Amino acid sequence: MSKIIVEIFKSGELAVYPAHGVGMIMGVETREVSGLHKSFYIIKILDTEATIMVPTDTAAAVGLRKIVKKSMVPKIYDILKDRSEIALDNQTWNRRYREYTDKIKSGCVMEVARVLRDLYILKYDKELSFGERRMLDTAKNLLVKELSIARNVKEEKVEEELYRLMQR
Repeated sequence: MSKIIVEIFKSGELAVYPAHGVGMIMGVETREVSGLHKSFYIIKILDTEATIMVPTDTAAAVGLRKIVKKSMVPKIYDILKDRSEIALDNQTWNRRYREYTDKIKSGCVMEVARVLRDLYILKYDKELSFGERRMLDTAKNLLVKELSIARNVKEEKVEEELYRLMQR
């Protein structure tokens, strides 16, 4: 039996919404949907014009979560450095793409790190499809933004560190 952890967010807090990245909780609003009154987190995704409404009662189920703790960063970097669990098989690009999409949509920062690592390595073995190149950029951007906030450092510094880690 798995336990769902319910996280409650306050206005002004940062949170991660899967596949979209880090956003600022602008507040909670109640709206009428199908005759029912529901509460929604209003989230402004950083560095974009996107604003997302997430029902407060299903926020955990859709993967809305707090920024990763600074203490987790070394574990994320270990995933990026680890080459032992990579299986560069002969899957078609669209099957890989679906698999990577599911990992990014999971909202798990560790899964996003695995996607970044795998695609980065794969691009040296074969040419990535357009979708895979976009996914590589998405995974990198999601990680850079969250890790820079978690560590309170500039995004450029995190990007340089990721680049160095991936070169090994």
